[in-house]
Amino acid sequence: MSDAHDAKLVEEGAALARRPGRTTTPVPAVPENWAGVAHADPLSRGHRGYVGTPLARLDGPVKVRGRAPFAAEYGYDDLAYAALAYSTIPKGRMTGLDTAAAEASPGVVLVLTHRNAPRLNPQPGYDMSLRDPGIGFERLPVMQDDRVHWNGQPIALVLAETQEQADHAASLIHATYAAEPAVTSFAAALAAGTRPLEIFGRRIRVELGDAEQALAASAVSVDETYRTPPHHHNTIEPHAVTVAWHGDELRVHDSTQGVLHTAWTLGQILGIDPARIRVTSPFVGGGFGVKVLWQHHVLAAVASRTAGRPVRLALSREGVFRMTGGRPPAEQRVAVGADEDGRIRAIVHTGAYATTRHSPWPEPLSMASQNHYASDAFVLDTSMAYADLVQNCSMRTPGSTIGFFALESAVDELAGKLGMDPIELRLRNETATNPIGGKPFSSRHAAEAWRAGAERFGWSRRSPVPGSVRDGEWLAGMGCAMVSHHYQRRPGGAARIRLTADGRARAEVAAHEMGMGTATVQSQILADRLGLDIDRVSVGYGDSAMPGRFLAVGSSQSAGIGGALLAATRNLMDELLKLVRDGSPLAGLTLAEVGAVNGGLAALDDPSRHESYESVLARAGRAELVVEGSGEPPAEMANVSMFSFGAIFCEVRVSSVTGETRVSRILGSIDCGRVLNPRTAASQFRGGIVMGLGAALTEETVFDDRNGRIVNASLGDYHVPAHLDVPPIDLIWTDIPDPYAPAGARGIGELSSTGVAPAVANAIHNATGRRIRDLPITPEKLL
Repeated sequence: MSDAHDAKLVEEGAALARRPGRTTTPVPAVPENWAGVAHADPLSRGHRGYVGTPLARLDGPVKVRGRAPFAAEYGYDDLAYAALAYSTIPKGRMTGLDTAAAEASPGVVLVLTHRNAPRLNPQPGYDMSLRDPGIGFERLPVMQDDRVHWNGQPIALVLAETQEQADHAASLIHATYAAEPAVTSFAAALAAGTRPLEIFGRRIRVELGDAEQALAASAVSVDETYRTPPHHHNTIEPHAVTVAWHGDELRVHDSTQGVLHTAWTLGQILGIDPARIRVTSPFVGGGFGVKVLWQHHVLAAVASRTAGRPVRLALSREGVFRMTGGRPPAEQRVAVGADEDGRIRAIVHTGAYATTRHSPWPEPLSMASQNHYASDAFVLDTSMAYADLVQNCSMRTPGSTIGFFALESAVDELAGKLGMDPIELRLRNETATNPIGGKPFSSRHAAEAWRAGAERFGWSRRSPVPGSVRDGEWLAGMGCAMVSHHYQRRPGGAARIRLTADGRARAEVAAHEMGMGTATVQSQILADRLGLDIDRVSVGYGDSAMPGRFLAVGSSQSAGIGGALLAATRNLMDELLKLVRDGSPLAGLTLAEVGAVNGGLAALDDPSRHESYESVLARAGRAELVVEGSGEPPAEMANVSMFSFGAIFCEVRVSSVTGETRVSRILGSIDCGRVLNPRTAASQFRGGIVMGLGAALTEETVFDDRNGRIVNASLGDYHVPAHLDVPPIDLIWTDIPDPYAPAGARGIGELSSTGVAPAVANAIHNATGRRIRDLPITPEKLL
């Protein structure tokens, strides 16, 4: 890229940061008795001011030049290539498995099946309590018997000298089966009955007041059923792993959202000390919740050890569909009742989704209704229906994306029945405390986001009469929806900082870069905390040998790293003060009396008492100083409710001839606390919006109800939004720091996707007068 082009991008980011909606509203005071108050400290007195600026991605040049190594690009001498064969029935056992032709095929090194695989421990699964760093969504034994649990389960692995030889040999494997009765459709799963969803061993049902009675007594109400299909993540980089044994040590080059978690989980399955497994994942081509441990990791490690050679196992796009899960199908009931003035009196949100018996991953649909609107009464509940399909797993904003579609569609319909503007209805039911539990919000500026977004989008030009705006064959309309996502900071965050004699600092964290801008934003934070120029700091990540127990899920990673860096920089300053010698301007000062300024430490009350890091280390005769720090336990949520909020505004055009929907423009107005880097934040917001467009209009994993096989297991048949599907996306944000969060920032990666589908559906209703309550909204549903 040219310098002129880079300068243009920086200016665009700066212009974005100056748009209406940014504000300097004072930060609310933090209660003095809050145990975790240290987390909300300002970055550093006298800092460089990098946080909040639209800095370009530091890893961008490496990626665009093709120099960023991904999991399937690591080379070894004598590398063998793997391919998988998959089951073709949903449930039963294999009565025969003919591998003779594959074994005799040119270049084949090994054919691994349940008959010759070594004995392995059961998978520990994903521990939602966070006591153990398990990261697998399955709990099945990996290739240990002849049982088949879903259509697409790996039944054999072929290892060969080339990928083409491995793929060909895998196609020669033939299995015979004794099939057993299976549940292969969502309708059949629902008909067989459901059971309540439990998380942490407790049912998630919420009942406040008598919601059904309040609903019946409401002057106006909506009571409808909403249906959403299965989805697959379809990250730009398919799942892949390259492994090599060095004696009893296993090296894993992976595409993962949890390097330490992958090492720990593999260790449990293989029966070895996780410390003997090193997982690196410096670059990840997208994750969205699915880049965790699956069977291909285990099979690659076993095949490598059996064959005595390094192994690369890269799933095909079809293989990703066959053996990694996604968002499950769901059916929801949402009922909302209100007085004639629009005051909500009852919210009922219940639903069910499909999952597997062997590993029931939760999809808490009804939790989307817990923190949005004030109401006198609630009934919120989610149930599970069991099916013999590929395991569902965490997909960007699990529960919320499809839960919001139901809730925000119902609220919009309620506004129509009331004859009230949809935004006015939402503002009328704003709340300063969480309706469930009553905790005050740490920072909630949803109303500001609504008002700023409506003004910028031109909402006042919207016709309240559905179907009244027409341009030839095209019907035009506007819609909106609220968004929100909970704040998370997981325990176990730690960081190491290495300060060298030339005044450079490097932080190391076992965290992940999946395109979010982690390395860039954390470098900005580190530079500000240490008062250094950005080119004198760096952040290492993506290696299980580094400190910290980070998992890039739930929009939690930035807060976790931020808390750890705060602790590590304090420890670094403390150790530096211990190295101060007589004659130093810093002599006699304590940690509470200094700040990081201009590449060194200075007295807060007298900035002239300053000494550079180089000078401190030189006086002490040290070539470097290495410290670690662990973030405090995440106590910030003990007394407050922490969420990001916002609004999505959408304009659509619908053909009255073909039913085709074209989204012409979208605006996101966001309240997510402090925006650490407007440029990377805008990328995150836009990505979530694009994913929401796919859920609204095009995406659906289609299963053959006869045998549970996915019939559109390719990007040719499963349509994710392409460039021509994506309209101009405008973004603004409040940028009001949250006093309870490290650096004032809450997570943003999943936030914007939650409200897109209902905003599109509501805009389509405004354009056509049609209410569509099942996704995706395809042309035939509008004709």
